[in-house]
Amino acid sequence: MAPALKTTLALQDAKPYAFECPTATTALIIIDIQRDFVDPGGFGSIQCGNDAVFSRARAIVPVVKKLLDAFRSFGGHVIHTREGHEPGLADLPAAKRLRQTSNPVGHHSLGIGDQGPMGKLLVRGEYGHDIVDELTPWPDETVIDKPGKGSFWGTNIHRILLARGITHLVFAGVTTECCVSTTLRECADRGYQCIVLEDCTQGFDAQQVTTSLDIISGQDGLFGFVGNSPDFFQAIDRASAKALTQGLALTPPATPMGNEDSEPRFGFLPGESVPSVDQLLTDYRQSIRCPVEVIKSLYKRINQYKNVDPAVWIHLEPEANVLHAATKLVNKYKGKPLPSLYGIPFSVKDTIDVAGVPTTAACPSYAYTPQVSATAVRRVLDAGALFIGKVNLDQLATGLSGCRSPYGTPHSVFSDKHISGGSSSGSCVSVGERLVSFGLATDTAGSGRVPAAFNGIVGFKPTKGTVSARGLVPACRTLDTITVVAPSITEARKVWQVIAHHDPEDPYSKLPHTLPTWHIDYRGPRVGGFTFAVPPPTILKVCKKEYRELFSSAVSALQSCGGTLKEVKYTPFSAAGDLLYDGSLLHERIHCIGHRFLQSNLPDMHPVIRELFDKAMSNPPSVYDAFRDQALQARLTREVQGVFDVLNGGVDVLVVPTTTQHPTIKEMEADPLKLNSELGTFTHCANVVDLCGVSVPAGTWLWGQEGDERKMPFGITILSGSGYDAKVLDIAGVFEEEMMQRETFRL
Repeated sequence: MAPALKTTLALQDAKPYAFECPTATTALIIIDIQRDFVDPGGFGSIQCGNDAVFSRARAIVPVVKKLLDAFRSFGGHVIHTREGHEPGLADLPAAKRLRQTSNPVGHHSLGIGDQGPMGKLLVRGEYGHDIVDELTPWPDETVIDKPGKGSFWGTNIHRILLARGITHLVFAGVTTECCVSTTLRECADRGYQCIVLEDCTQGFDAQQVTTSLDIISGQDGLFGFVGNSPDFFQAIDRASAKALTQGLALTPPATPMGNEDSEPRFGFLPGESVPSVDQLLTDYRQSIRCPVEVIKSLYKRINQYKNVDPAVWIHLEPEANVLHAATKLVNKYKGKPLPSLYGIPFSVKDTIDVAGVPTTAACPSYAYTPQVSATAVRRVLDAGALFIGKVNLDQLATGLSGCRSPYGTPHSVFSDKHISGGSSSGSCVSVGERLVSFGLATDTAGSGRVPAAFNGIVGFKPTKGTVSARGLVPACRTLDTITVVAPSITEARKVWQVIAHHDPEDPYSKLPHTLPTWHIDYRGPRVGGFTFAVPPPTILKVCKKEYRELFSSAVSALQSCGGTLKEVKYTPFSAAGDLLYDGSLLHERIHCIGHRFLQSNLPDMHPVIRELFDKAMSNPPSVYDAFRDQALQARLTREVQGVFDVLNGGVDVLVVPTTTQHPTIKEMEADPLKLNSELGTFTHCANVVDLCGVSVPAGTWLWGQEGDERKMPFGITILSGSGYDAKVLDIAGVFEEEMMQRETFRL
């Protein structure tokens, strides 16, 4: 169980009235406690011009350290900011550089970029620019390098806050009258509930500090709240006492407990599945479990499952190799803060490169051995995750069935008679059976969402271009997206935060500033509400009866957790889905794989893949067709993106059944092309018109005869416009919570 995620802290002495914040969605933001601002000889001492006054700024560091330790103790979000400029000062406006030094009666003898005792003043990479040693950021804490007084200009802080689901902010840092106040006001404009702790902030003018704090909380809370650290610590004590009475723990230690030489004795028990990511991290920090022992337990489970389904893995790392990696990880972080995915086991779809491991794309004639890992893989490895192996897929990532691989046909973890879904078949089975904690998969036309639904897990397809595709075998380069499959929204979100970064070397990578931001509702979707649309009945009738009934129940659940149903025009979504395989985009897939390669190797490929590509290559589009489809795609994209413009009458999200039915393996093999196409009814459009989406479990249904009944999973997908990933995850999170509560109630 994750540590007390529903805990709320109440600062009863805050002004203008009590301030409440949920620990799960509250972040501590420490503004600019850099050497340049609080140590002698830095820019701050020049800015202040009075040594006695300046020393007060340094005096808050011990209190801020105590506050930081408190946030770390309950796994709270922490953000540090640093003001500074590129070494060439290209991001420094002349007005900022010259205004103060130009005052003929001023005291600014040095300016930004000038040489000081700790290097060039307020220049990134210089000794003085860095955060003071006492507050050194931990590996999983965010550092925002900002060129301005506020924290939003020239940074991606707003998207970082959105990605983490932050609703409340606790402020500390320097200086109160300048960077602290400016950033707090920027946050207030964007909907965040903010409080600054007056004994954790200081400035270079006592009157301005007092006035700044008065302005924040004045007029009944014009910009936010003002509190103090003793009240905050008392709030933690009260919440901890309440949590203990409920059998929960608010404050698991963030670094290993006790003697560093003591070793935990177990991974997980026989018959248990691998614990959740948050549970593993909590156990590692408390020395209850050790990555080495977890891996030993995990391999026992993996080897046992081979007898149930031998078609999950294409390459399984030797256990000795993973144990060696786990041992190195333990030694590296012994007694130190742990990175965000420390000791977390994961699988990789075999179209994504892992250095030194063959990439086959489930096509032996295509195989090669990369020298470097894909960017996304490298990021999760750097965050401490442990690579377990490469998993099966539909050949060349072409298909939604999981039945098109020379390495065998995996089946759903719910039934050996039913398809696993594809093309990310092995990814979703490995996670669905809890052989790993998460998987890196892909999704071009639904390959990460359909198999997630068929295995009762979460399949999150980020906005294309927000996760680097370097090191990914392209299926359709303009549409490909590396995805995360995980047991829950929380776990998928945690991994996504690690891999979602702009990659200047990926030509399809989107610049963060081109993605949308929006004001948040600090109450969350359940209380603040959200709007959603669904496909019309004429489209939903393609679903099997059980799926239609479960989808209707899911709509009711969404309404009960804050959703308001609205109608939208669905035609462009259907048209975009048709464009994927009925138009020239199919031939981009041929181009990406290689026309000559396909011509030479088609006879050796899986029969269904051979039939599909043979038919396509026999009927190539004209150049006029390609430009026609390109124009149509642009028009449909603009039209669909407008559906999610809530400021102009749009909806927050579109909710669809992830797929239409769950075929048996025999049914799929009997009609592979038509049935595969039908499975993509609600997934094909997403990347064509640049949507993000997440498939989330939404109930179960019974299949079979008496004496041979199988409880089968059903999933819905929550879609939104380009860049609205965090909004999709917020809404999916409250839906997941609602479904869990309903299941608990039924039990």
